[in-house]
Amino acid sequence: MKKLFFILCCVAMAACTFQTKHRGYVFPEDLEERISSIKTTAQLEDEIGSPQVKTINGDQVWVYYGTDENYHGPFPLTYDNKTVLLVWVNGGAITKTQILHDADLPDIKMDSDETEIPAAIELNALEELFNNVGRFSPAGLGQ
Repeated sequence: MKKLFFILCCVAMAACTFQTKHRGYVFPEDLEERISSIKTTAQLEDEIGSPQVKTINGDQVWVYYGTDENYHGPFPLTYDNKTVLLVWVNGGAITKTQILHDADLPDIKMDSDETEIPAAIELNALEELFNNVGRFSPAGLGQ
């Protein structure tokens, strides 16, 4: 009985692994110092890279974002070390920069519901299986 309990505990512990993945940009530790010396968009792209988003309405703002995604086994996904770099651009010149960290960013909860797509066709697993019959050519025929 003790051996079975020990095996179950080992399996349960293995399921509770901790893993961190970085998403977005990996900003340097001295980001504020590096950004203060940059005056043109060409220098910015050389130093940090292309932005993830460029706004199209209003002032042109380049947005850089980076965060750590934490997996704790069966527990919900969490994020930390969030950093957002906002750069206001006028032509090829940088007019203003702003760096936001975890405390500056609001917590936003995603709704678990799904948005329905108008005129979407919903099929069950069996219908999906039979709808795909004959759609794909055999491998190696080059079609």
